[in-house]
Amino acid sequence: MDMKTHHPTLGSLLRSLRSQRGWTLKQMSQRIQIPVSTLSKVEHDRLTLTYDKLVQLSQRLHISISELFASPLNPAPSESGVRPAPVTARRSIGVADSAVRVVTKNYDYFYLCPELRKKRMIPILTRIRAKSAQEFGELVRHAGEEYIFVVEGSIEVLTEFYDPVILHQGESIYIDSNMGHAYLAAEGCNEATVLGVCSSADDGLLDSLMSLHGDVRPSLPARTADSARADGKAASARRR
Repeated sequence: MDMKTHHPTLGSLLRSLRSQRGWTLKQMSQRIQIPVSTLSKVEHDRLTLTYDKLVQLSQRLHISISELFASPLNPAPSESGVRPAPVTARRSIGVADSAVRVVTKNYDYFYLCPELRKKRMIPILTRIRAKSAQEFGELVRHAGEEYIFVVEGSIEVLTEFYDPVILHQGESIYIDSNMGHAYLAAEGCNEATVLGVCSSADDGLLDSLMSLHGDVRPSLPARTADSARADGKAASARRR
């Protein structure tokens, strides 16, 4: 017996969505402003859509990209009873200039890939300024785990259950984020830069991390804000 696992494709997902809504290919094309010929090729798995086109599709159908690939559009379970994981086709280029920036007394945070929602991993570029435990204050705790890689400078890692450790450029550490922890610029280093990845099964991880900043509010860089205003003006012009 052939026990192949049938993985969902973008084409099968679009066909399922269109079928659920009772639309013809032409009706779908009119609603999402993607040519019929393109949609036909996608549905027959001869073509895929760029991330920009996926965003356009989700916006015009008033659903998130993650919802587009969530049940009930998932394929039926295989004969083994296991439902294949959906293909989300999510992708984002992390650029500091388009990150959400949060400035606190100890760190400058740059939350990368901000357009992706409900991320299971939160990538953060961080500039570390605090140089002592007294200056830093109370250790930080939050759900999940995290990985920290030293991009520039040296850091001192304080944790609740271990002796302090010094990490230099190119070195890294993986810790349980529920354990109290803090990152300091090591002795002789005025400022250090690290790339961190926080992960948790909790969909609200980003909100949890943001709540650690207290009353400090995130800000968008000028370039991102200008782009957002330009997109808003373009959308307004199209509605006229």
